[in-house]
Order: sequence, then structure tokens, then C-alpha cells
Amino acid sequence: MCRNIRTLFNFEPPATDEEIRASALQFVRKLSGFTHPSKVNEAAFERAIGEVADAARRLLDSLDTSRPARDREAEALKARARARERFA
Repeated sequence: MCRNIRTLFNFEPPATDEEIRASALQFVRKLSGFTHPSKVNEAAFERAIGEVADAARRLLDSLDTSRPARDREAEALKARARARERFA
């Protein structure tokens, strides 16, 4: 599950709210052990996702670097090349 959590800092264009929420969802799934919570746990699950996403957004907004931002497309191409080599 954690392999789906991607680095979101220092990319151009910056991480979207959807990407941050997807990362928060994966984190909460990992912590809770639930892929889909039961009805009784659904509110707590959704609240945790929102809180983690808010914390992640604050973190990303407060980080600073002197390195140039990475290009999403170029990084995706590199990842696909590594996957082809690994699973060929």
C-alpha cells in the first residue's frame, strides 16, 4: 500500500489537493488496516483523511528548497523506464 504514496514536494506544477488527499487516504489505510472502513468507522476514517491532508498541505506549503522544481512528466518517464527494466 505505501508504494502508492508519492513524493509531492518540489514539483512543477505543485501538488494538487487531489494528490494530497490520495496520499492521505493511503496513509490512513495503512495505519488503520482498512481499505474500506465499516459504516461505524466511516466518519472517523474520513475525518482522519481530512486532518492528514490538511497537515500535508501545511507541510508542503512551509517547505523551502534551493533546488529547481522537478518536472512531473520527466519524472514519470524515468519511473516507467525503471519499471520496464525491473519487470522486463
